[in-house]
Amino acid sequence: MKKDIIKPEVKNVTVAVAKKVNEANVEEWSVYLINQNDHVIENTLVTSKGYGEQGNEIQKTSTLRHFLQTVDANSAVLIEPIQKEVFHLNNEYWVSYYVDSKIFDKKFIFLPDSIKDENLTYIKELDTKGILHS
Repeated sequence: MKKDIIKPEVKNVTVAVAKKVNEANVEEWSVYLINQNDHVIENTLVTSKGYGEQGNEIQKTSTLRHFLQTVDANSAVLIEPIQKEVFHLNNEYWVSYYVDSKIFDKKFIFLPDSIKDENLTYIKELDTKGILHS
């Protein structure tokens, strides 16, 4: 008999891509993990990759893995910088983390060409504009 596994639902944890202008007046885009819970999340692993096609050519990026020991309650942490040259791809962030002894995981996918100036909104946790994954 097959046993159903009930996975806990990810709540109040999301990914955002934010744009800032650095000291040299150059635009920089970065990806952040935002924990909007009143508790820490621990041992967080984020796997990132880009994939898709352009002009009938399949394209994909390297798969990167990031480990975040602790993400404090009501905070945001940098996952990685992201280059504009991959905005035409699906940009996937698979986040896994622990709360107490339970593991949570969710894929966040920014669809092709969704990361653009027209979609920027203010993200209070980052105090800047960006694209907040819904």
